[in-house]
Amino acid sequence: MKNKNYYAILMAGGVGSRFWPVSTQDFPKQFHDMLGTGETLIQNTFRRLANIIPEENIFILTNERYNDLVFEQLPSLTQRQVVLEPEMRNTAPCILYASLKIKKENEDAIMIVAPSDHWIEDQNAFTQNVEEAFNFCSQNDALMTLGITPTFPNTGYGYIEFDNSSEVSIKPVEQFREKPNYETAKSFLSQGNFLWNAGIFMWSVKSVLTAFQRNQPELYKLFEKGYNVYNTEFEDDFIRDNYGKAENISVDYALMEKSENIYVIPATFDWNDLGTWGSLYDKLDKDENNNAVVNAKTLTEDASGNMIRTSSDKVVVVDGLQDYIIVDKNEVLLIFPKAKEQDIKKVLQKVKDKFGEQYG
Repeated sequence: MKNKNYYAILMAGGVGSRFWPVSTQDFPKQFHDMLGTGETLIQNTFRRLANIIPEENIFILTNERYNDLVFEQLPSLTQRQVVLEPEMRNTAPCILYASLKIKKENEDAIMIVAPSDHWIEDQNAFTQNVEEAFNFCSQNDALMTLGITPTFPNTGYGYIEFDNSSEVSIKPVEQFREKPNYETAKSFLSQGNFLWNAGIFMWSVKSVLTAFQRNQPELYKLFEKGYNVYNTEFEDDFIRDNYGKAENISVDYALMEKSENIYVIPATFDWNDLGTWGSLYDKLDKDENNNAVVNAKTLTEDASGNMIRTSSDKVVVVDGLQDYIIVDKNEVLLIFPKAKEQDIKKVLQKVKDKFGEQYG
C-alpha cells in the first residue's frame, strides 16, 4: 500500500527551446520521446514517481496551453490533478499555488517537486532516495533537495555546497551557488562538497508553506487569498484574475537561498537533465563511428560524433561531418556544430524574426 500522504508535483510548463526544432512552444520536449524508447519524458517521469506515490496524488503543473497534451499522454489523470498556469511566472508561484491546493486536501502531505523532462536510469535508487527524504521531512521542519555528484566541471548548472563534516547521508546545506565559470567549477569539484542542483525538492506541505510565509510574504498573501475557493468551481476565476500579479521568481531564489533549514541527499542514481542536444547525445548508445542516432537509417562516411535525429526510418547520408547536430523535423532542418549548441536559442529567435513565429 502506498502512503496516502505522499504527493508529487510534476513541473511540465517549460518550452525546452535548446531542443529546437523538435521542441517548440506548441509541443515542448517533455511531451516527446527524445530517446526513442517508445515513451515520452513526462510518461517516464510519471511512471517513476508512481512507484512510491499513489497515482491520484501526482499533480502535473503546466501552462494552460498544454492541457490537452497532458491528457493525451497521461489518460488516467483527472482534471483535479492538472494545475494550469494562465501565464509563465517561473517556479515559485506555481509551487506555492499547488501546495495550498494540496494542503486544503491533506494537511499531512509530504511532497516531491520534480521536473518532468529529466532522465533517471536507476528507478529503484531514486525511489530509495525519495523514501529517505520523505521520512526525514515527516519528522523535521526541513526543505530538502536531491543533489547530483558532479562528474566534470559543468558551468551550466547551479551548485549546492554542503557541510562536509556531516557523517550521515542527509547533509545540511551551507549555500546554493550560481552557475560558475569554468575555473570556479573546477575548484568546486576539487573541494568535494559540491553537488549539481537538479531542481528536485522534497518537503512537508506545512514546512514549505511556512517558508513561503516567512520569505515571500507578498507572494504568500496573494495566493492565500484564494484558499477558500481552491479545489472548487470558483478556483479558475480567482487564478485567472490573480496569477499575473505574482512576481516572476524561481523557488531557488524565493526559498532555498533564504532559508536555514535546507538539507541535501547526494543522489545514488545516474541523472541526465536532457537540457541540450549534447546531453542527449551523451545519454544515447552510439554506432561504431560514435554517432548517436534516433529514428533515422544512416549511411555514414568519415562522419563521427554526430547527433542525428529524424522522423522514423528516414534515410540520412552523412559524409565528412564531425561533432554536428543533424535534426530534421517537418519543415525545419538543423545542421549545427555541437560545440555551439548553447547558441540554438539565439538561432531560433533569428529564424522566427526572419521566417515567422510558426517555426518556434
